[in-house]
Amino acid sequence: MGILYPLFIFVGGVIIANSKNSLLINEQIRMPQVLVIGPNGEHVGVKPISDALTLATYAGLDLVLISPNGNPPVCKVMDYNKYKYEKTKKEKEALKKQRATMQELKEFRLSPSIDVGDFETKINQVTKYLQKGDKIKLSIRFKGRQMAHTELGRDVLLKFYERIADIADVEQQPKLDGKNMMMLLTPKR
Repeated sequence: MGILYPLFIFVGGVIIANSKNSLLINEQIRMPQVLVIGPNGEHVGVKPISDALTLATYAGLDLVLISPNGNPPVCKVMDYNKYKYEKTKKEKEALKKQRATMQELKEFRLSPSIDVGDFETKINQVTKYLQKGDKIKLSIRFKGRQMAHTELGRDVLLKFYERIADIADVEQQPKLDGKNMMMLLTPKR
């Protein structure tokens, strides 16, 4: 059995939750008096903690400490598991919307002397990312004597684009930058 760490820390009369998303519920609340808010949002009033727990038990719900630093601390009678579920659901939905608005840039490296099989594999991978809505950066690195024949790299990039022209647009034409040649593709709208 491992070491058990406390979920909550008691600091100068105030209980602080260790986990960023955890709230104190039911018997974990150690305040003498709390302001109670009912399950429908109505103010029940300032009650001793025992009365607040009894009220929550009769309702078949949990007493959740919402604002520990209030004067008096504020507790709400609610279904804690349902609250946590809805909160995580909202966070996932917000994350999904954030991802949908943000295009990613995927980079693929090719070679001026790329083989047919490798070329087809790259085409399939790029097609998959373009259909998801990501931008594609194709790059070719020239080594040694290949620098004398940069037109071969340009031909590879243009041939690559011809194969996926039905689902992609060229944002930036092939451009030589030092020993690298790159081209940017975006999905067609």
